Amino acid sequence: MKQCKVAVVGAMGVVGSEMIKTLEQRKFPLSELVPLDTSENEGKSVKFNGKDVPVQVAKKGAFVGIDIAIFSAGAGASKVLAPMAVEEGAIVVDNSSEWRMNPEVPLVIPEVNKEALREHKGIIANPNCSTIQMLVALKPLHDLFKIKRVVVSTYQAISGGGGPAIAEMANQAKCWAEGSPVTHTVYPKQIMFNVLPQIDIFLEDGYTKEEMKMVHETHKIMDPEVLVCPTAVRVPVFRGHSESINIEMEKPCTVAQARDIFSKAAGITLVDDFTKLEYPTPLEMEGQDDVFVGRLREDKSVTNGLNLWVVADNVRKGAALNAVQIAETLISLELV
Repeated sequence: MKQCKVAVVGAMGVVGSEMIKTLEQRKFPLSELVPLDTSENEGKSVKFNGKDVPVQVAKKGAFVGIDIAIFSAGAGASKVLAPMAVEEGAIVVDNSSEWRMNPEVPLVIPEVNKEALREHKGIIANPNCSTIQMLVALKPLHDLFKIKRVVVSTYQAISGGGGPAIAEMANQAKCWAEGSPVTHTVYPKQIMFNVLPQIDIFLEDGYTKEEMKMVHETHKIMDPEVLVCPTAVRVPVFRGHSESINIEMEKPCTVAQARDIFSKAAGITLVDDFTKLEYPTPLEMEGQDDVFVGRLREDKSVTNGLNLWVVADNVRKGAALNAVQIAETLISLELV
């Protein structure tokens, strides 16, 4: 397999650090790792294969000689830096929301639509974390039974809000244990011992931006005809998103058929035996690569309906791993 010089942009952040960890764990064919970040982090270092690798500044000239640049920067930074990286010869795999709905940019989940990579023009978008795990679970069913409608409620961990959100909930727990006042700045309300039915800003129709990402990204990645009704909720879990998904299909699918399909599907682990209280939870699935599926039940209120519970590590498969898998697929398809 071809050896590539890879840059990780935003290397000091939560997802950037996970990207570097994932590259190491998966033995990605690297000729060199180049960690890039803001000027404030210049001179610091990241650990990779037991060595300290110095962090450089993500700026003009930093991408010369880079084969693949994996971005974990915000949308604003990506808007400026991604075209710059392409101009300097790199293929960009971007984890921000900046390029996802650009018609010129493939939006890719390797288990779902890897062939879209062949259409890239320098930038490839990594989907939203909640969309990734949902579509990894739904694609095998859609291929066989054609999904018509999806009603999904997400239970999303605070790590989706980055380092500040993680620190805020940890501090809230500490304050509560000490009997001190519990404050909040990252979220509009206290997240400790609470759930917030709001992720990102509200739009004019009452849906949030996070919810509509799931709608639009499903249409772009899997099928524009699938109807999607989402509710996105932030829960006091450090890491790992959970989703309650109800689907209606054109063709009948029994629970036994669904179990068989999930037991064989790439990137999915089936954890589904209610007689033994076996079902996936975010705490148990933390750090795992797969999307975990359980609580399979027939929806008896509609024709050809099915309920399922889907859990994945949002920092891993929902961000870092999917981006690294895109890079791996670029190499396997000889697109680098």
